[in-house]
Amino acid sequence: MGFVKVADVSELPVGAMKKVVVGERTILLANVEGTYYALPNKCPHMGGSLADGQLEGAFVTCPRHGARYDVRSGQVVGDAHILFIKTKPQNALTYPVRMEGTSILVELP
Repeated sequence: MGFVKVADVSELPVGAMKKVVVGERTILLANVEGTYYALPNKCPHMGGSLADGQLEGAFVTCPRHGARYDVRSGQVVGDAHILFIKTKPQNALTYPVRMEGTSILVELP
């Protein structure tokens, strides 16, 4: 598919995240200190919408079970909790992002 425009910089201020749909994919975009990152919106742990979670710095927390991911790398930085049981989710995928003027582009396979 290559690089696809998914948003304009005016739609995503510093410290914000946004869910975008491209074809059949739903992507989470995050603006961390002026740099844009993209990953699938679906939490690898149990499918929660990461866009419904919270972004603190470079870390997004899934609203379903509290799994935390670094949006820059997709690495798990906080375990999920189901009731009182901790589980170790998988790392999230990330997509390359580039800028063309004020357009945010994401490379999709």
